[in-house]
Amino acid sequence: MRYLMMQKAGGVEPDAKLYADMAAFVEELTASGVLLATGGLDPAGFKMTSVGDEITVTDGPFTEAKEAIGGFALIEVRSKEEAIELGRRFRRIVGDGESVIHQVYGP
Repeated sequence: MRYLMMQKAGGVEPDAKLYADMAAFVEELTASGVLLATGGLDPAGFKMTSVGDEITVTDGPFTEAKEAIGGFALIEVRSKEEAIELGRRFRRIVGDGESVIHQVYGP
């Protein structure tokens, strides 16, 4: 089962301990084959909408900075419970904030 774990952007600058703790977590998940991809996201982004044959592209940002998705991790695990446990471990490392996790369907 694949899950997309998204971290809402926070207003706090990461410190050296956070970087070290996250590096160890990422290294562990990579070595175990659970982590498929990870990255940070541009807070501005852009939006595409379509109506009939017309497609409109609008530059962001669209939400308050505290609500924007700041980063993601794509994981492959055996169960929803395993995804939740990895999410809990991540939240303990990064502290206060919010993550959103969705199961990814398809190959």
